[in-house]
Amino acid sequence: MDRMLIIGASRGLGAGLAGEHLARGWHVTATARGAAPELESLRQRHPDRLAIERCDIRTAADVHGLAGRLAGSRYDLLFLNAGIMLGRGVPLSEVPDADVTDIFLTNAVAPVRAADALIGTVAPGGTVAFMSSILGSIATNEDGRAELYRASKAALNSLVRSFRARHTERPITVLALHPGVVRTAMGGPSAPLDITTSVKGVADVLMRRRGTGGVAFVDWRGEVIPW
Repeated sequence: MDRMLIIGASRGLGAGLAGEHLARGWHVTATARGAAPELESLRQRHPDRLAIERCDIRTAADVHGLAGRLAGSRYDLLFLNAGIMLGRGVPLSEVPDADVTDIFLTNAVAPVRAADALIGTVAPGGTVAFMSSILGSIATNEDGRAELYRASKAALNSLVRSFRARHTERPITVLALHPGVVRTAMGGPSAPLDITTSVKGVADVLMRRRGTGGVAFVDWRGEVIPW
């Protein structure tokens, strides 16, 4: 039976992806930093196929502790779901340094560090997927909005490519995924996609890309996005 490890699944798209893979019959290990009512609700419905672990992706001790606890496990899919929005609508010159540090650590550096720590749990032929955004595409940046968030996701995409290059010996597929603009706390109530539509699309793309190898930047419909 297929097994998934998803980092950052307490709510929104993370919880939605956990639920979608459970609905497809997968075993899921999902992490949350603290209380996670959506995950607990899923565990009540799937007590034998959902395990919940505590982990703050930004804390090295948490990540390495998780890697140690899961050292004997093997997963067909490792999904790194992390993202915060800071500095929206604020000129870059006015964004506090602490916010700059926080968004780059959370959105770009921490997911790749976690993937490095957990790569040993990924089965041969498995997939390592990172939640990116079309706003991380340098080639399509024509309006400059959300510039700090854009830059953090562009940094993630660059680090994802470096991650794949550093692990060329491993028979894995590496993906940077844009889930669409979704009605979440980040996407807002007027976003065009609901969570269910987005996660179904993402799960379908993950299955179609399974075993293809290499690295790709794609959206929830499977369309390739220019880096």
